[in-house]
Amino acid sequence: MTKQKPATGTLHDMPADLKTALNIDRIAHATWVDITPLARNEWICWIISAKQSETRSRRIKVGLSKLRSGMRRPCCWAGCIHR
Repeated sequence: MTKQKPATGTLHDMPADLKTALNIDRIAHATWVDITPLARNEWICWIISAKQSETRSRRIKVGLSKLRSGMRRPCCWAGCIHR
């Protein structure tokens, strides 16, 4: 079985650090592939909207955990402000 590359969002380009993290985590990757492009876009926007690198790293870690548990969108976040 060949592993698919992570799909990109509808507005935001896939950041390299998120792409790397998803390629390492098979379970989170499976959820990522299954969610809609709009949902992927919201995860990407949530991550790239962090102002500090520590926050961004934490969001990637938390995001992977939430994707592993089946969460399809970032919780408690207003959504992509760029729409």
